[in-house]
Order: sequence, then structure tokens, then C-alpha cells
Amino acid sequence: MTCQYGYHGSMLFAAPTLDAKDLDVVASINDLRRALRIHLYEPRRWKGQLRRNLKARAIRGSNSIEGYDVSLDDALALIEDEEPLDADKRTAMEIIGYRNALTYIQQLADDSEFMLDESLLRSLHFMMLGHDLSKSPGRWRQKPIFVHDEERNIQVYEGPDHEEVPTLMRELVGVLQKPADDPVFVRAAMAHLNLVMIHPFRDGNGRMARALQTLVLAREKILAPEFSSIEEWLGRNTTAYYNVLADVGAGAWHPQRDAHRWVRFNLVAHHMQAQTVLRRVEDASKTWIELDKVVAATRLHERTQYALYPAALGLKVRRAVYEKDAEVEVGSANRDLRMMVNAGLLVAHGETRARYYMATDRLRELRRAVIQERHPLIDPYDSGNEFGLRLS
Repeated sequence: MTCQYGYHGSMLFAAPTLDAKDLDVVASINDLRRALRIHLYEPRRWKGQLRRNLKARAIRGSNSIEGYDVSLDDALALIEDEEPLDADKRTAMEIIGYRNALTYIQQLADDSEFMLDESLLRSLHFMMLGHDLSKSPGRWRQKPIFVHDEERNIQVYEGPDHEEVPTLMRELVGVLQKPADDPVFVRAAMAHLNLVMIHPFRDGNGRMARALQTLVLAREKILAPEFSSIEEWLGRNTTAYYNVLADVGAGAWHPQRDAHRWVRFNLVAHHMQAQTVLRRVEDASKTWIELDKVVAATRLHERTQYALYPAALGLKVRRAVYEKDAEVEVGSANRDLRMMVNAGLLVAHGETRARYYMATDRLRELRRAVIQERHPLIDPYDSGNEFGLRLS
């Protein structure tokens, strides 16, 4: 069985024919997403922190592909407008820019007045790179563009002539504005591929392409953007991601080339990320159940779990963030944290504004017990890992 999805008469890369196995994987991804939606339907105390963690992982993953590496702790801090503990100013600005764009995408996900047009794409680009005007944020490039592999010192891609960019971007937007019957994962993957191959901006094209993919997924309204995005997974598989793009692009603007390998790579990404997120949801539920017991045994207030949960995940807990999560004043937050330290659950590090708290062995052991119950992730194609991916 095959199913053809294409942009007839287009100057863009056309979506490929999906074979029977592809369609099985699409159906399996939809099953995983429905399971996630059911899990997330009921109010859970840990849901807000899980969503924030997923958003931070997406931001961190997408920026790591471009060489802007931050710890998960710093990504979380920057989401909350806190000072990072380790990231330098330049990296922090890149993370904040991408955070702003992704936050806007979150807002657009269920906006009844939403309109995807060129102005929106240029605005998202400005949000990402507005801190560096030398990169012409929000404007189409006015010169030829080449992608250079610094490690091998070779040119790996040449974008189409800059004079073609406005026409190509109008066509891409036009395709995305039209109703389509093809799976959203295919539409989002092709939007990503076409934007990154057009390379319409001087810089930030990869991040814009990944953000556009997340936006297309988010507009489907099955799951919130942070539960739909594959940016974290792409960041963990950067080499494979670049290799597939290089294979499909063949060094220059060749929209007539077959994009099937690219689409299949994305279907693997969606399946693996959905498995990962579903596993995290289950982990969160089990962890909070265990923390309920710990809180009861130590006679702490139940709100302290807003600090104990991230600490159990191995994250650094900062008082200001705990205040927001637990909805308490500074005095109550300080008192709660002292009590958690006295109960042997947290250890304080640093002084004054740089102070943070981390889990003790007792709390880490609780988390390890939960992780040991995890099911392994499954390659949806069972293909012997043809892309060279990290499947764990």
C-alpha cells in the first residue's frame, strides 16, 4: 500500500510516497500521542514542571546543534529569567532569543486568529536573533550563502540565489496555508526541509526550520508544542541529522531530489521522542507518589515536592523558582528549604544569590528505583538503526 503526498508544479522539495511501513509508523506515533493526551488530561501537580523541563530540553537541543551548549539547569534558569550559573553572556542571549520564539509558538498553538505568513516567520527570526543586528534578524538574506564544515574545512551546502528567496518563501508559506490530507508529521518535516534548504536568512536557518516544524505540529492541537517537538531528540542526534540533510540536499539547492529518507528520519524522531515523553510522564507520576511518602514521613508541607521533584531529577533547585512553583513568599520558601535540608533530603551549595540546592543520596536513590522500572525504547522500523542514532 502506498500513499502519495506532493506539491504538484512546485519549485520546492515534494513530500515522498509513503510505503506500508511508513504508514504503520505514522499510526503508531498517533497511538503514542493519544496515550500522552489521556495521561495529561487530568490535572497533575507535576505537569507544570514537566512542561517546563520539556521546553528547556527542546531549546537546549535545538541550540546545541548550532554549537550553543548549555546545561539543562541553565536552560531552565533562563526560561524563568534567572541568571545562569555557567553559560556565558553570548550563549545566554542565544538561548533567551530561542526561548522567546518558542514561547510565542506556544501562544499561537490555539490562537483562533492565527495566520501563518512571511511576516510571522520573519518576526520569529527577529525574536531569535534580535540581540545581534549584524545577522540581519527578520530580513531575507541579500547575498549568496554557503554552509561550511569547520572540522573538515569544506563547503557542504550552497543555498539558492538570494534573488529567488522571496519567491521560494512565498511558495512555502502558500503550501503551509492550504489544507492538506497528508500526516502532520510529513507536513512538518517538509516545512523544516524546505526552509533549511532555501536558507532564507543570513544566520539562524536551522533553528528557524526546527521552530517552524514545531509550529506546524502545534497547530494540530493534539498536544502542546513542548509535547510535540522533536528538537530535543534532534539535538541528541546531531551527526545523524546533518548526515541525512546532506544526503537529501547533495550540496546545493536540488528540490527535485527524493526526500523519503528525510521523512523516514523524522518519523523515527517522532516515534522515539513520543516514547521518551510518555516514559517521562510515567516517571513523573511514580516519582511524585514516592515523594508523597517521603513528605508524609518527614512531616514536611506537601508543597515542598515542588523542590524535591526537580532535585530528584538531578537538577539544581533555586529559591526564586521554588517560590513561583509553590506560590509562597520569600520567608516561607527559605523556611521550607531549611527544613528539607534538616530532613536530609537537600544539600545547599553556594552563597546568597548564587545559592542552590541539590538532592542527597536518599533522594537520588528514590529516583534510581523509579528509573529501573522503565521499559526500553523501541526502534519503530526495527531496521538495525540505519541512521546511527542514540536509541537509549
